[in-house]
Amino acid sequence: MTRKRDFVLAVLPLALAAATAHAQAPGNTAVQCGALVDVEGLRVLGPHTILVSGERITAVEAGRVAPAGATVVDLAGHTCMPGLMDMHTHLTSETNRDAYSEGFRLNPPDYAFRSVVYAERTLMAGFTSVRNLGDLGGGTVSVALRNAIAQGLVKGPRVLTAGKSIATTGGHADPTNGWAKAIQGDPGPAEGVINSPDEARKAVRQRYKDGADVIKITASGGVLSFAKNGQNPQFTLDEAKAIVEAARDYGLTVAAHAHGDEAMRRAVMAGVDSIEHGTYMSDATMKLMKEKGTWYVPTITAGVFVGEMAAQPGYYPEIVRPKALAVAPIIQKTFGRAYKAGVKIAFGTDAGVFPHGQNAREFELMVAAGMPPLEAIRSATLNAAELLGETGNLGTVAPGKYAVSVHSVPSLTTGLRCAAASAAGWPRSVPSTAAA
Repeated sequence: MTRKRDFVLAVLPLALAAATAHAQAPGNTAVQCGALVDVEGLRVLGPHTILVSGERITAVEAGRVAPAGATVVDLAGHTCMPGLMDMHTHLTSETNRDAYSEGFRLNPPDYAFRSVVYAERTLMAGFTSVRNLGDLGGGTVSVALRNAIAQGLVKGPRVLTAGKSIATTGGHADPTNGWAKAIQGDPGPAEGVINSPDEARKAVRQRYKDGADVIKITASGGVLSFAKNGQNPQFTLDEAKAIVEAARDYGLTVAAHAHGDEAMRRAVMAGVDSIEHGTYMSDATMKLMKEKGTWYVPTITAGVFVGEMAAQPGYYPEIVRPKALAVAPIIQKTFGRAYKAGVKIAFGTDAGVFPHGQNAREFELMVAAGMPPLEAIRSATLNAAELLGETGNLGTVAPGKYAVSVHSVPSLTTGLRCAAASAAGWPRSVPSTAAA
């Protein structure tokens, strides 16, 4: 994969120094870029200067501009682009061989401390806004993480979180799946498990009460849940409609985890805003999503990763391995079909299913499946901002948009994303360390 204008998605020390200089400057800042990615026009422009005052971009001008009194940041050797956004992460957990037993040993504070590490790693990989779709640690850890980042207490991206995902009894995200009968109990709406439209409404209201920004439902079985079927539909149409209706009452959007096609069809008919994963998506469902304007968040990286790990005996329980091995060769092909069919696509990775900080691997997989590099970048910028309803603040380098991270870490831009133009193409992977 070698294209002359592909971009290396790695945080550069010069970009970090530039953003730090901006954060320290009380007045205006002029960021002089060697090139600028126009995600609306899908083109790379020549040298531009981005003028910033406070947290916002005030102007974008061609050439090298240095207003009197402004702090000048020279990025002439680099390309500037909007901050990257990942629409499917799990910041409170990360894959490991002990993951299935940790739920019996860890407490919410354990997940909370881990989430701080994962959030900073995500930010330092260049992802400045994320949706957190599903939370371990009782369902409110990611809410607390979001608030701590916003208050400047810890470093991380802007977080919009679903808190605890909503499931059905025995379904993907039922927190007692695989437990011994004596300790299963009967989790209900407060724990994110429903079995009727009324319970569905109560679960949404509980998520709102907990502080969620978005609702996440597990419309089908899942790959990594301790259950045999990863495709079966797990909500009735009436239950899914009740969730969407209740979410709309509270101004919340709805993301639907779904691998199986019938589960996707029901979720789309119910009015969800996005389908996550979409592994076994049919042509008919793609057509329906186009008609309804439903977003598709592909998470190819997670599908490929679980296939790689399933080949290692003992990494996943035996009930999980067949599902993981089946998904891996399909999910990327489905993405390619959906792109060609014209389904709206927003960037998402399912980070946490694979190590945090490797989010950019998704770009490589998207391009390999047929999406041009600049469209892949747009999926993680302008498209993601549209899905979030944040086009007034995020998604493009334009006047009025955010230019720096708000109450998070001063050494990374949010409205501005700096990267190196490279003739070598996308990196094979992105290390999970800062300034990768």
